[in-house]
Amino acid sequence: MVVYALIIINKAGGLIYQRDFADGLNKLNINDYLVLAGTFHGVHAITTRLHPLHPPPSLDPSTRPDPPSGIEVLETENFRLQCFSTLTGTKFLLFTEPQQPNVDKIMGKIYELYGDYVMKNPFYQLEMPVRCEGWERRLVGYLRVLNSR
Repeated sequence: MVVYALIIINKAGGLIYQRDFADGLNKLNINDYLVLAGTFHGVHAITTRLHPLHPPPSLDPSTRPDPPSGIEVLETENFRLQCFSTLTGTKFLLFTEPQQPNVDKIMGKIYELYGDYVMKNPFYQLEMPVRCEGWERRLVGYLRVLNSR
């Protein structure tokens, strides 16, 4: 199984991180990645507003339905795009093979590494491009092991 690429989008829709980990997807230039980030951000925002007009009746009146989460997975015959959106609005887009198992666990580990090596870095400024050596080293090491299976 293969993890092809990771893209991180800030809450304003700006591209803050992009990295390819394996061949298999067409190579894009940086302008295409910027357009992809902005477009996905807009589509995600629209899909968070799509929900049934009349929610199904609940047995317990004190429970509320979960708020719409927006687009989470886009699957084609060539790749699968999994989106993890944080509470702060940062979106992690992971491109994998369509049959890649445990994508949620992989995304959770990537987010854990992001928290440990980017967000805890005193020199990192929020919403700015990610340029942290420790993050790169741990992320590449983790995904290299996954891609070599």
